[in-house]
Amino acid sequence: MEARVNTVDSVSTGIASKERVTSYGWKALAGSAIGYAMDGFDLLILGFMLPAISADLHLTTGQAGSLVTWTLIGAVAGGIFFGALSDYYGRIRVLTWTIVMFAAFTGLCAFAQGYWDLLTYRTLAGVGLGGEFGIGMALAAEAWPAKHRARVSSYVALGWQTGVLAAALLTPMLLPQIGWRGMFLVGVIPALVAWFIRNKLHEPEVFVRKAKEKGSRSKAFKLLVKDGRTTRTSLGIVILCGVQNFGYYGIMIWMPSYLANKLGFNLTKSALWTSVTILGMMAGIWVFGQMADRIGRKPSFLLFQAGAVAMVLFYAQLSDPVTMLWAGAVLGMFVNGMLGGYGALMSEAYPTEARATAQNVLFNIGRGIGGFGPVVVGALAAAYSFQVAIALLAAIYVIDMVATIFLIPELRGVELE
Repeated sequence: MEARVNTVDSVSTGIASKERVTSYGWKALAGSAIGYAMDGFDLLILGFMLPAISADLHLTTGQAGSLVTWTLIGAVAGGIFFGALSDYYGRIRVLTWTIVMFAAFTGLCAFAQGYWDLLTYRTLAGVGLGGEFGIGMALAAEAWPAKHRARVSSYVALGWQTGVLAAALLTPMLLPQIGWRGMFLVGVIPALVAWFIRNKLHEPEVFVRKAKEKGSRSKAFKLLVKDGRTTRTSLGIVILCGVQNFGYYGIMIWMPSYLANKLGFNLTKSALWTSVTILGMMAGIWVFGQMADRIGRKPSFLLFQAGAVAMVLFYAQLSDPVTMLWAGAVLGMFVNGMLGGYGALMSEAYPTEARATAQNVLFNIGRGIGGFGPVVVGALAAAYSFQVAIALLAAIYVIDMVATIFLIPELRGVELE
């Protein structure tokens, strides 16, 4: 009887140990979240700086918008390239490479003399950024227990929003003082912090164990489409990530300009709207992570997608600045809250030898699609109105719901392969 009690106690201790977040898990989260904060900070300061850059370098509207689009295209290329490398060489090593590349070319942006050299630097900085989301998500997911996987994915995603919020708060203060060139140099600082933290991490145990298996690291791309079910899952995730990025960039890149031109908001007021909306997004990401660990991934996605449809349609009817302020927070909650679930979903859907590849390839294909969000929204706003452009975004969230229902599996609580 005593032996049986000891066995039960031992099993209970083992289960509790598996569900406990280790100090390494927290360090992995910090390194991943700060790297993703770098990503968000960089892209939003670019949105705020476009008018100043355009005036200084004499850029057309199309050239200014292309700086954002080509940054995202570079991120797609970098995501595919660095994601595959990290499944072969390791998460920490490749993350360090991405940081160095991003920091170097972001710094060079400060010395650009015209459109073409700035476009080159932005594209190559985007290549460095491309590895951040997928590799960081894989690293955090492998370091945390299954019970908390959606939560840690949402915490990494909150890193992006923290960077975006910092950009919204700092740009109005710093841009008039140091100019757009100085802001690009400031953008290098989060990269240096992330590099310092990552240098103190080792590879996750699940990766080290899998890497010892002969030939396990040479077939990552094939594993994304290894059978019908996996191919459907990959297609569904691309649709979800494409809609996510299209809606996010379409709204966030042009909203400060819309508020300034149509409602007379100055840079400070536009930053206030952006900050409140970002706080709503952060709340949505946190809620999504908690919800997905409790009720499952698919129900959480569907609830947020339906909320996005409703809020986009509602927001398109608004013209009062005060109402737009609080409604922007609710819009942000639904439109971007789903970002908290992609990391967990992709980590659970693919094995260790393809996990970072899946995260980077699938998310960055979606990011590439989303890169056309600013172009499409800008074109529709010019031809009709910004409200019409935003309202048409509601249709893409309906597509999102269909993809979730028919293509996305429910994988809550599964152990990583």
